[in-house]
Amino acid sequence: MRDPSPPVTDPTAETTARDRVAAARAAMVARLEASGDLSPGQVRDALLTLPRERLMPQAYVRRSAPDETPPRWALLEWAVAENQEELLGVLYGGDSVLIQHDDESILEQLPGPRSGGSITSMSSTVAMTAGLLQLLDLRPGQRVLDVGTGAGVTAAVACWVCGDAGVVTLDRDPHVSAAAGARLSDLGHTPVVVTGDGAAGWSEQAPYDRVFVSYAVPRFPWAWVAQLASGGLALANLSTTSPSWPGLAVVAKTPKGRVEAELRAVEFGHRPVHGFDRIFLSAMFRDRIAAGGGLTTHSRTAPPSDRARGMWLALDHLHPGLVRNWAADHLVIGAPACGSWLTVRPDRSGGWAFTAAGPRGIRDEIQDTAARWQAAGEPETYRLHLASDGTQQVSAGAGPNELSWALPAANHRDDETGDSR
Repeated sequence: MRDPSPPVTDPTAETTARDRVAAARAAMVARLEASGDLSPGQVRDALLTLPRERLMPQAYVRRSAPDETPPRWALLEWAVAENQEELLGVLYGGDSVLIQHDDESILEQLPGPRSGGSITSMSSTVAMTAGLLQLLDLRPGQRVLDVGTGAGVTAAVACWVCGDAGVVTLDRDPHVSAAAGARLSDLGHTPVVVTGDGAAGWSEQAPYDRVFVSYAVPRFPWAWVAQLASGGLALANLSTTSPSWPGLAVVAKTPKGRVEAELRAVEFGHRPVHGFDRIFLSAMFRDRIAAGGGLTTHSRTAPPSDRARGMWLALDHLHPGLVRNWAADHLVIGAPACGSWLTVRPDRSGGWAFTAAGPRGIRDEIQDTAARWQAAGEPETYRLHLASDGTQQVSAGAGPNELSWALPAANHRDDETGDSR
């Protein structure tokens, strides 16, 4: 017969656990401040208060090697004492937190191993989230549309700063919405939690003073522009199929209703919209590049610096299909579609050795883009033209020195309703 008496708890152990969580949270915020990703203000105060272990009481941790197939994960649960030390590092270490596997129901999942499939929802790195939330300049009383609910971190911060009444958080996945809604409620927050098409926004509560999008899109859906209030601000990552050189769309609507937008070259960006496949360098392709065998030429001219993010952003759009291997200790770029690649290393003469293989002239593409970028004034920020007829253009410079490209047309249907996430 089951003992009906309540379990005996150790108050000292509970106090110690709370102290360890508080210390981990404070250490996370201190690291963000030291790295320049977080400044004093309400976003900092919200992150210092937010118990991430209650928003994400379960999280997946990868147990397989990066290229191992099938991939393996372990689902850890905060309520399991032996999981807490590892979860504390996962939740407050700063990296992405993996919360859903293969579009499963998130609530009431049993902890343990998983094999195969893929991670289908996560909470983004806290540094990127903090930086974007600060850029939004959240203020009490603002109406906020949070597109891509995930674990509910951005919705929680928006509720903490702006007040629950004006916050709408939207996700395509009903399991994600259900889990976030329940856990936000457990924290005492009551935003409107919606399951629906992210690109369509949520017109029932529009207009919004702020729109935050937690995934990357190939173009900026017009619905987000239409639902932005006069004086409002929207942020979303724009990306091609390559993950290597992201851009951040910053879209504002003036008090008179005029749209002003720009595309900024940034170091990190969100993962892509659901169904938008990314290209990558497979282990086999990386091994082939490492084996060499291409044609090597030497030059006294160095390749463009990694800090020239505006140039690399332009390259990604003007010559799509390239991926950078950021794990390499030198410049390595591949084109998975055709097998072309380029590596650049310092040579013994003080110059540079360019080694290339395959049908694509990647070095020529880089040199051409760099020349056009320099002629346009070496921009790190571009003008973003969003027309109500659906055309979207990016540009910098003027006249014969203008550097520009068009963003892709909407898929399947007009992007006022858009592709779902």
